[in-house]
Amino acid sequence: MEEKILSKEELIQLFEDEKIIDSGKGWIMGEKEIEIIALHDVDPKFLQDVTNAKFYKIIVKGN
Repeated sequence: MEEKILSKEELIQLFEDEKIIDSGKGWIMGEKEIEIIALHDVDPKFLQDVTNAKFYKIIVKGN
């Protein structure tokens, strides 16, 4: 799986459709463990809520 950049709404939909599952130890998409990285328009040191980004990047963990 390649990196994917998704909007917040698209990411929420993947969780609602159970295409991304929280295993309690990490996130699983398909057969692979993934990382979800928030992409912000402002410098992170000014952020109050890191979960409130407009876009997120999904990458396979360990790559």
